[in-house]
Amino acid sequence: YENFKKFSALVNDQSTQLHTLRGLLDLKLEPDPIDIDEVESVESICKRFKTGAMSYGAISLEAHESLAIAMNRIGGRSNTGEGGEDPLRYVPDPNGDSRKSAIKQVASGRFGVTSEYLVNCDEIQIKIAQGAKPGEGGQLPGKKVYPWIAKVRLSTPGVGLISPPPHHDIYSIEDLAELIHDLKNANQRARINVKLVSEVGVGTIAAGVAKGHADVILVSGYDGGTGASPQSSIQHAGLPWELGLAETHQTLLVNNLRSRVVLETDGQMKTGRDVVIAALLGAEEFGFSTAPLVVLGCIMMRVCHLDTCPVGVATQNPELRKKFTGDPAHVVNFMRFIAEEVREIMAQLGFRTIDEMIGRTDKLEMKRAIDHWKAKGIDLSEVLFEPDVPADWGRYRQMEQDHGLKDALDNKVLLEICKPALEAGTPVEAILPIRNVNRTVGTILGSEITRRYGTDGLPPDTVRLHFNGSAGQSFGAFIPDSMTLILEGDSNDYIGKGLSGGKIIVYPPKG
Repeated sequence: YENFKKFSALVNDQSTQLHTLRGLLDLKLEPDPIDIDEVESVESICKRFKTGAMSYGAISLEAHESLAIAMNRIGGRSNTGEGGEDPLRYVPDPNGDSRKSAIKQVASGRFGVTSEYLVNCDEIQIKIAQGAKPGEGGQLPGKKVYPWIAKVRLSTPGVGLISPPPHHDIYSIEDLAELIHDLKNANQRARINVKLVSEVGVGTIAAGVAKGHADVILVSGYDGGTGASPQSSIQHAGLPWELGLAETHQTLLVNNLRSRVVLETDGQMKTGRDVVIAALLGAEEFGFSTAPLVVLGCIMMRVCHLDTCPVGVATQNPELRKKFTGDPAHVVNFMRFIAEEVREIMAQLGFRTIDEMIGRTDKLEMKRAIDHWKAKGIDLSEVLFEPDVPADWGRYRQMEQDHGLKDALDNKVLLEICKPALEAGTPVEAILPIRNVNRTVGTILGSEITRRYGTDGLPPDTVRLHFNGSAGQSFGAFIPDSMTLILEGDSNDYIGKGLSGGKIIVYPPKG
């Protein structure tokens, strides 16, 4: 921990040399700090930590699994990125470790997104944009698409993979709300997270996302999300997370939406001070990417895209991967050290829990002893502004979003009808009416089949459901290959979205 404190002092000193906006801010410490034993525990704070979305393909299997094991040990969450995940990782190891990423990302390329992928997580993240390159898609060069990568991503070996800038099922806020609803149906137990980027107006976008029933909103800073980003974008696009986070928190608070969502931020976070300032500006959860990779052995060669990483972190080359020396225990220690430093600062600020600290910008002030000519022209009063809202309007997530699942046709009718198939694998066939208010029909049923039996655990046509009428959006989304849905009538948008082996048959009314 002493070595970590030296590292932390070095990073914080860089910040104070005006490398970051948070370097312009001072913490208002209490003259009489509280006893550190009264402060929230390291274990509890670690549950708010996440690793960023770095895909299997961009980084090696060893690095990807090490991050997952480490975050699962401390109760935090690792993120798959948009490269899918090998189903073998869903089974716990004999020693009790889990290599399963708790957050599964759904990005514009949808690589590896299946019913089984979505069922095996605690959180599903919709990536709208990436910190360093808002408005651009990702790219994995063909030379890194080895056969084992192509298998997980359901693609062709040696062929480069490019994610389009937009999701092709999101062209409006209503479309995003529909995707949130579809993914919640695909895994009722998972939180739905929407990843945005710090930019002008991100608060307004976040308000729409909150109204679209997202559970978590991530505001990513411009110095994060550099993976698969063009050099020109890294240098010129995006904004610091301090600006986007403050705008988002304030906008949600003014519209009485803040208590509905968890607010998260990331982008070059390395110390407890970074986490504390993020919390004071409104964040409840915190993402780390570069730092954990460095802990695992990354030496910042910046050749990730060339597949020549000499330490086995960002390569798929089997010979180079043998040089990987990382250990999940190192990441565990790093995260616990950050949490311990957070506790120390919280005690000095007079806070006992993270929740008390969220949005308390009155504990921040502009540094007065700055004589740099550029810094003198900066006014952070808007960042530190505290909206005047009623005391009972929550400053952090205090209520669950209503995703309307209790009214879903699956929960009302289909699960009961298909109980024999779910419990014993007995074939089921039924004829049912359907209306256009019945959205995402079959998805909850499909997710329960996948959860119990896996993608192909039941034979095809185990469940055959005939519907008559007009189906709503996303009819049969993500259904596995044991299901066949037959519709006599018509359907709205996104029919068969993310189909995972199931069959959908649609024909016009007879006669």
